[in-house]
Amino acid sequence: MPQPDARTLPLDAESLAALERRGFEYRLVDSTDPASARAYTEAESRGFLGGENTEEEIAEFREALGYRRWTGVFDAPASAGATPVATINSWVGEMSVPGARTVPFWAISGVTVSGTRRRKGIARAMLEGELRTAAAAGIPVAGLTVSEATIYGRYGFAPAVRVANWEIDTRRAGWAGPETTGRLDHVDRESAVAVLGEVHERVRRATPGEVDGWEGRWRQFAGVARGTEHAGRIRIVAYSDAQGEHRGVLVYRITEDDSDFARNTLDVRVLLAETREAYAALWRFVVEHDLVHRVRARLRSVDEPLPWLVRDERGLEATVRDHGWVRILDVPTALQARSFSAPVDVVIAVEDPLGFADGVWRLSVDDSGSATLTPTDESPQATLSVRALGAVYLGGVRLSTLRWAGMVGGSPETVAALDRAFASPVAPSLGIWY
Repeated sequence: MPQPDARTLPLDAESLAALERRGFEYRLVDSTDPASARAYTEAESRGFLGGENTEEEIAEFREALGYRRWTGVFDAPASAGATPVATINSWVGEMSVPGARTVPFWAISGVTVSGTRRRKGIARAMLEGELRTAAAAGIPVAGLTVSEATIYGRYGFAPAVRVANWEIDTRRAGWAGPETTGRLDHVDRESAVAVLGEVHERVRRATPGEVDGWEGRWRQFAGVARGTEHAGRIRIVAYSDAQGEHRGVLVYRITEDDSDFARNTLDVRVLLAETREAYAALWRFVVEHDLVHRVRARLRSVDEPLPWLVRDERGLEATVRDHGWVRILDVPTALQARSFSAPVDVVIAVEDPLGFADGVWRLSVDDSGSATLTPTDESPQATLSVRALGAVYLGGVRLSTLRWAGMVGGSPETVAALDRAFASPVAPSLGIWY
């Protein structure tokens, strides 16, 4: 079913009125207008502590993110090319969910408020406006990745995807994995853009929490986007199977240690693998790389197979942190989009202070893992906050854990049955920021 183009949807009237009362203009930004685009990108860059953008970088930003809906808040009255005091951009994408399925989701990015305009209700108006716009357009889920984790819970978002950041001592870890029959080849950076897109598109569907990418992101990873730091040090290796098909790709950069040229650091920017052979071959290349003593890999799955492929897993250290945040807007559509791991028949109530997901439903999951949700007046057997539902939606958080945290109500037996149903055989993961 075709999804709406976020750029064509009207601004939320409630947020428009709220900001107008506070002396601000709330409007869509024309990304095709050079002056407006320049002002918007400068405001967003400043919000994330970036420097001034060159004209070439602004042009690339416009080209790479032109498919998104750009929204700005301005001091009123504001001219067409004025610099916004707050920014947000959004689009309708696809999020992978358990069962190798996908669900349309409202992606939110670039949220900034100028330090000179804090505590004026701007962020609340923008975020609630995005949620109302998404809900009105029939999008069942919203998502974002966050730089400040304390902000978004008040709007019903919850961390549904946690990731591991790895530090690897290559000499201690060693390699104990299998031999592989495929082939590794270095790929030039321009060609790598297409390879990254192709492999990611196949890989992401099997992993709950992953989202569809875009060419601008692959250009950044490959180091061909304007303004990429140390682009000349970025290297790309692709893994091909016996038929010559790319089944994996690695993007990395090595930082030299001037005091000891045998103790350099390899940073894994991306490692995508469609098959077990591709995964083993690429990680072996990393762990056994000449003159490398330390490896850093970010945004990896919390259920990474790597510890089982090295000689000494104490050569690996992982730090787990939140990364992908989810907000449910339409409970029946969201839950019916994913598959479940066990049958269940439970009346659930969802409590949502903003009203989008509030309601009571009978959740029935059959032996095939397909769910139906029927509104009901029956008394709920389990009660979830909307944040709890977002947290467990991708199968990486247990309802029984949230029950102990006071976010889920119900008997231990009912919650255990829901745990079995919501569990995902594949741990949620998300290898990019968006």
